[in-house]
Amino acid sequence: MIANLIKIALGSALISNVVLSQFLGLCPFLGVSKKIKTASGMGGAVVFVITLSSAVASLIYNYILTPLNLTYLQTIVFILVIAALVQFVEMFLKKSMPPLYEALGVYLPLITTNCAVLGVALTNVQKSYGFVESVVNGFATALGFAIAIVILAGLRERIEYNDIPTSFRGMPIVLLTAGLMAIAFCGFAALR
Repeated sequence: MIANLIKIALGSALISNVVLSQFLGLCPFLGVSKKIKTASGMGGAVVFVITLSSAVASLIYNYILTPLNLTYLQTIVFILVIAALVQFVEMFLKKSMPPLYEALGVYLPLITTNCAVLGVALTNVQKSYGFVESVVNGFATALGFAIAIVILAGLRERIEYNDIPTSFRGMPIVLLTAGLMAIAFCGFAALR
């Protein structure tokens, strides 16, 4: 059991990184990765939302949708769960951390439409994960997202002070950097 959970965690966080291998959640990954502080805040918010949505979606799917033969409603139900959790995070940040709330700006509500969040819930169903496996997969996937966005933010802060050719300035160098990160993360495939 524990070996299986470790395999799921390593696979979700590093080997099949949601951003660098599956290319889900690119909007906040590219948009909020300008500063490490903002990127870590977004990473924390995503960890919270994905972990909780994985848990709640698993319970709803296994104990409500499946017994009532309503599994065809899974996508709609999962989106509603995600939207509710994002609203909770938004209210919490607005009240307790106003500078981070302002820094995240429009990207915070975009977590609702972040395909990585919905992708994890659907992956849990597709792979027939139980509750514990779903939570581990959700947490590890979100942690992988947070690691990737913080690394990219650190690299972007360093790149900012370099002499970059005009044609590579802005988003081209960011996309090139993200591509190189994706190649580097392919090295984790040896952990399988």
